[in-house]
Amino acid sequence: MSKSKSPLAVKIVTLVGTMLLLLIPLMVVRGLIVERADYRSEVEEAISRSTSGPQRLVGPLIAIPVTEIYITRENNHDVPQKRSFIHFWLPESLMVEGNQNVEPRKVGIYEGLVWKTDVSVKAEFDTSRLEALNHDNITLGKPFMVMAVGDTRGIGAVNVPSLDGTPLKVEPGTGLAGESQGLHVQLPDFPLAPKKFTLDFSLSLSGSGNFSVVPLGRNSEFVLNSNWPHPNFIGDFLPVKREVSPTGFQARWQSSWFANNLGERFTDVDKFASPDLPSFNVAVATPADHYQLTDRATKYAPLLIALTFTAFFVLEALTGRRMHPMQYLLVGLSLVMFYFLLLALSEHIGFTRAWVTASLVGALMNGVYLQAVLKSWRSSALFTLALLLLDGVMWGLLRSEESSLLLGTGVLLMALCGVMFLTRHLDWYALGLPTAPKVPSPESDELRIWK
Repeated sequence: MSKSKSPLAVKIVTLVGTMLLLLIPLMVVRGLIVERADYRSEVEEAISRSTSGPQRLVGPLIAIPVTEIYITRENNHDVPQKRSFIHFWLPESLMVEGNQNVEPRKVGIYEGLVWKTDVSVKAEFDTSRLEALNHDNITLGKPFMVMAVGDTRGIGAVNVPSLDGTPLKVEPGTGLAGESQGLHVQLPDFPLAPKKFTLDFSLSLSGSGNFSVVPLGRNSEFVLNSNWPHPNFIGDFLPVKREVSPTGFQARWQSSWFANNLGERFTDVDKFASPDLPSFNVAVATPADHYQLTDRATKYAPLLIALTFTAFFVLEALTGRRMHPMQYLLVGLSLVMFYFLLLALSEHIGFTRAWVTASLVGALMNGVYLQAVLKSWRSSALFTLALLLLDGVMWGLLRSEESSLLLGTGVLLMALCGVMFLTRHLDWYALGLPTAPKVPSPESDELRIWK
């Protein structure tokens, strides 16, 4: 090493290189987090394949086959033409009530959630909506009620539906062309004279992930009671009322054609299975995804390492004690091991307890090591408490999503203020001057490795 080089500058460069070197095991940690999260996702998909997936209720509505005869003019002659289509008759009011029971299913250490919902449906129809079909050139076929679901494997017991109290027979499938899954019920012919009637039935429906209801009624309402305390309300409409407690949740949705315009959008068979139809939607959410939380925690790891190295460097500058870069590296690796331990423990005991355990293990390991390095139990205890404090600050950053930037900026500001205060009387030029090499005495062969 040239004598013109400042030992202070060399050490700063060395410590920066050490921190960059520690990014390699941190990248390994983040890769492992992604891998384990992918395994968990595969388990959830396997559970969904073996049971049933997300469920989406569309209906009930009444489908009426229509045959229309019309005349076209060809070569100065009237030519009769025939057109067949399905007319969808939407309810005036739709009321859906569900009681949901959520159960966890485990495959190894991974867990997925499945649910079973007892659904009751009540729909009111008005035959005045059929006035447009009351023409001599139009022939109506046999009407049938249609209810579509997202996955027919989840359909359990179906109670006999009734039309104004008259029992009806349920058949599998929607009875429509295409790939829609569900059930249908043959209905008697309706008189075209104005009349209102009620169609009601209930069924048991199992699934995983989302549960949604398309608000087909001119006025629609959906009420859901569940034993799961971690709902995720997504979709086109938020609940107008919701209550979430440690024992579950209750939510109520409302909508009308004024808000969703379904009275005009629901015109053909293709629309029936369209995923673009607005819906009331709720998902069964995992209360705390420890993979996401651990991944977020690793993003603060460079900050934790930098603050620790800064504390050691200031200690050296103020006390004249010297720490070798290898000692910095070992302490930095112990901080990286914190995240490995956090990931491994969180899969078994939950994220919170894993964080506390990993923090205590890391603090104990560094406390014992620093006592030997610094030759002082007092300094070791202070650094151990500082590490625990930093872990507490990192925990606060993780839990405060809305204020994480503010808290992180505050931590850096306080750290900078602390360094400036402690080193305000320090002569940095004196630290940067090369020191004369120590000449070993004839009685000792001790050499100073680090200047």
